[in-house]
Amino acid sequence: MTAAAPQRQDFRFFHRLRVRWVEVDMQKIVFNGHYAMYFDTAMGDYWRALALPYEESMRSLQGDLYVKRLLVEYHASARYDEVLDVGLQCQRVGTSSIQFLGGIFRGEQLLVSGELVYVFADPASQTSRPVPDALRQVLLGHAAGQPVVRVQTGTWQDLSADAARVRTEVFVQEQGIAVEEEWDEADATAVHAVAYNGLNQPVATGRLLVHAPGVARIGRMAVRQALRGAGLGAQILQALMSAARDRGDHEVVLNAQLSARGFYERLGYQVRGEVFHEVDIPHVQMSRAL
Repeated sequence: MTAAAPQRQDFRFFHRLRVRWVEVDMQKIVFNGHYAMYFDTAMGDYWRALALPYEESMRSLQGDLYVKRLLVEYHASARYDEVLDVGLQCQRVGTSSIQFLGGIFRGEQLLVSGELVYVFADPASQTSRPVPDALRQVLLGHAAGQPVVRVQTGTWQDLSADAARVRTEVFVQEQGIAVEEEWDEADATAVHAVAYNGLNQPVATGRLLVHAPGVARIGRMAVRQALRGAGLGAQILQALMSAARDRGDHEVVLNAQLSARGFYERLGYQVRGEVFHEVDIPHVQMSRAL
């Protein structure tokens, strides 16, 4: 399968999971067939790490991926309730096929290694098609350690179409906020940030306003639902904070949805005041020095 068994340092991407009761067989170890499921489960998270919403991305590329080959080699057994890290790394992109190296680890110990080959194909006929150059570049770029998104800052005139697309999906369609409450005159004077993935799809956004002399206000932070947890919100926040520093601000404040409080606290923000409701959603004001 491979010349040498993979090691943890061979992987940039890992998906962490805990062995469930139902996955253990009568020998009190993970049943062999479940390791294939572990690789497949990790693949969903892999696309998130690439900032690619899978269904939309494949539709825009006019194709889909189909498993051609899965080879699994067992080195040691996992047991109930153990935490495992499933690594995936794109090794090669051929004319119509994509080859991945897989490794399932318990700490530093390799339990299972794998080789996964997918074919890019027409979803109607399931006949192979050449891998699009854009997808090739995303896969090989990630494997080489390159960033998977670029964040652009600019005016509403520059970024309104893409920022509005993300905000409409998150705030209006997902959270049910009325359209007339989402848009306001502040957009015209704000600094906006939009994150784009390797297919140039807008995937996250936010805006920066003047709250008071020397104090910035960040708001309208939105990340597409399928891609949350991949660090996109942090990149938008950092871009807006950098823009605030560049104009001389010394502090930034924001109204965080209560469900996002932990996200902002991990990035150095502190709660200021009591919980309040905005568009019928509980919020809390938070601040951080720049």
